[in-house]
Amino acid sequence: MESRIQNNMGSTSIESNKGIEYLALNCRKHSAVLTDFGAIGDGKTSNTKAFREAITKLTTKAVDGGVQLIVPPGNWLTGSFNLTSHFTLFIQQGATILASQDESEYPMIPPLPSYGDARFTSLIYGSNLTDVVITGNKGTINGQGKSWWVKYRSGGFKSISRPLLIEIIFSENVQISNINLIDSPMWNIHPVYCKNVIVKDIKIVAPIDSPNTDGINPDSCTNTLIEDCSVVSGDDCIAVKSGIDQFGIATGMPTQQLSIRRLTCISPDSAGIAIGSEMSGGIKDVRIEDVTLINTQSAIRIKTAVGRGGYVKDIFARRFTMKTMKYVFWMTGSYKLHPVGGFDHKALPEISNINYRDMTAENVTISAKLEGIKNDPFTGLCMSNVTIALSPDPKKLQWNCTDVSGVTSRVKPEPCSLLPDKGTTMDCDFPTDKIPIESVVLNKCYA
Repeated sequence: MESRIQNNMGSTSIESNKGIEYLALNCRKHSAVLTDFGAIGDGKTSNTKAFREAITKLTTKAVDGGVQLIVPPGNWLTGSFNLTSHFTLFIQQGATILASQDESEYPMIPPLPSYGDARFTSLIYGSNLTDVVITGNKGTINGQGKSWWVKYRSGGFKSISRPLLIEIIFSENVQISNINLIDSPMWNIHPVYCKNVIVKDIKIVAPIDSPNTDGINPDSCTNTLIEDCSVVSGDDCIAVKSGIDQFGIATGMPTQQLSIRRLTCISPDSAGIAIGSEMSGGIKDVRIEDVTLINTQSAIRIKTAVGRGGYVKDIFARRFTMKTMKYVFWMTGSYKLHPVGGFDHKALPEISNINYRDMTAENVTISAKLEGIKNDPFTGLCMSNVTIALSPDPKKLQWNCTDVSGVTSRVKPEPCSLLPDKGTTMDCDFPTDKIPIESVVLNKCYA
């Protein structure tokens, strides 16, 4: 293997056989190809051993300028494998990593501290890493999720989380970009307890009736950018989280400094962006802009309940274009999911300073369902410059509001009395500064 590892620095140009150009947080000095480790890309032969051996051997060179593993064209069947630091997994166009459907290929791992439920490891997994990149030039990861969905619908996995496609935990400087994800058994991308995360140019596709196939779920992360992504899913396109009930409260790691921009979403039974319901560690300073939603249940849905504790505050959204929606605005204070007992019934969430502006929607059934919590109202709601065109058969009650307070300006249809009109000159807030990750300039690298 040593003789096959190539120095990837100081090459010339693509035209001079430099390789495939891509953008990354860091370039790598050393490079190897999956076939160097005996992998066979016929879609039938298991390559779990090859992936694991490749990363183990490359790890020894990672501190010397970093390493990358190139997955060439072919269909590469594999079970779960772990990444390492200062590492790039590059999936070439025409290459597909096929997730094994054999449950024994996914070891059980300890519960996440902020959740407490049993779980399989993800297909691609990493813990306590620094500087890890998963990218390509439109290569594919196919989760082959159908068998997992069938078993789940038949009553399996009720107390065990199915494998995710990509999960990175307790890590910093993470990039996931420029690849396609298909048919995940459950969530697609889950950075959790991470700092400095970029998710960029990702295309995610799953059947619109597939269970829990969330697209991108930033969870207890700080300084995260999600941009230029498209999701077709059976669940939320993006779900922002920070742990659940007593587990999330005890862990106390919020999601904060999150920017989501240029998202396209189709999800008839779920939200474009969900915030919660797992929000017990807190969620704050979220900026969402330039979003297109087509045939999606709701735009931004805030989900929480008595027992969650935590907070959702300082949420800013603007420039949404929506076509065929059940709801535009949806906030739920009675989300009933509590995976285990023992949560504190006195732990009330704080929902405050939620800002929506510059939005258009057409073919909408219900403009808003805003349900706070009795004796714990959701406060500081703001909506400005929002135009909603109703479907041919809309609900008679367009604004269903309880236990909320806020203000509106230039919103049609006319909002409920709990959100009074403050005149034509008011606009809801949107920050003028940037979160740090938005200023990061990626390097030009080669595979």
